[in-house]
Amino acid sequence: MTILAIESSCDDSSAAVIIDGKLHSNIVASQAIHQKWGGVVPELASRAHQQHIVPVVAEALATAKITKSDLNAIAFTRGPGLLGSLLVGTSFAKALALGLNIPLIDVHHMQAHVLAHFIDEPKPQFPFLCLTVSGGHTQIVFVRSALDMEIIGETQDDAVGEAFDKTAKLLNLPYPGGPLIDKYAKEGNPLRFEFPTVEMQGLNYSFSGIKTAFLYFLQKETAKNPNFVEENIKDICASMQHTLIKILLQKLKKAAKQYKIKDIAIAGGVSANSGLRAELQRLGDELGWNVYIPQFQYCTDNAGMIAMAAHFKAEKGEFCGQDVSPMPRMEW
Repeated sequence: MTILAIESSCDDSSAAVIIDGKLHSNIVASQAIHQKWGGVVPELASRAHQQHIVPVVAEALATAKITKSDLNAIAFTRGPGLLGSLLVGTSFAKALALGLNIPLIDVHHMQAHVLAHFIDEPKPQFPFLCLTVSGGHTQIVFVRSALDMEIIGETQDDAVGEAFDKTAKLLNLPYPGGPLIDKYAKEGNPLRFEFPTVEMQGLNYSFSGIKTAFLYFLQKETAKNPNFVEENIKDICASMQHTLIKILLQKLKKAAKQYKIKDIAIAGGVSANSGLRAELQRLGDELGWNVYIPQFQYCTDNAGMIAMAAHFKAEKGEFCGQDVSPMPRMEW
């Protein structure tokens, strides 16, 4: 089974080829245009996808050393994501599948993040828990099998990725700010400043309060010292990152105990954060967890994870028809 996968949920255009469960190519074209505006502009993103999609697909096929006639199915991200961006990938996939007279496989973007762990060794054993963290999602997922997942905890307002982004914006760091916070945090004191946290019921999260508290913190300190941010940028980033990671892992620890699970994974764009990766590994060593952390290239949006999810769906014969439409708020 040879599958071409397409990812276009936000601002990265990507194509990948998977053959019998083994990834043979994973090409990603990022969009630098959004740096000018300090965030993703949906209309600009969809236009850039139109420009990038043919070249990334061509390169994915060439890298895998196959032609389109070798394909058995076309997979694509159906949602969640930006409607305009999803439309480009969905339309391209439908047209190519129709032209080649081969089936389509629609993939849930967040479920694909979880299944990115099966691209390379070592692979988690079912069942396992996966903390999926990105700009739009913060979830603890109970993974019974590749096609059977349940959200057991999630944010009730903002995602942790939004908290990182908002922090960076308030510090006047250029977009994308998350990697810069991570960079500064490595050289700062994580215990210098304290930020309040909200305790939600069960395994749920809340990050809206800490964003507001951080804004008031900066207003108060800069009123006393206009150069406060410049003089303390490393400690500020380290302290904020430390607080966000602590919130994430407290609930994950609770979930692992409640479900009696030892295989623990992380996924999504924020899983590229070095502080989170190091602290999860440390906690895993302390509690006897088997910790699974994806390669950096599979943390952010990429078609490789879409291809792996499609592989599992193809094994079960789960295809979709040409009447399929993108779903920006696709349910789990």
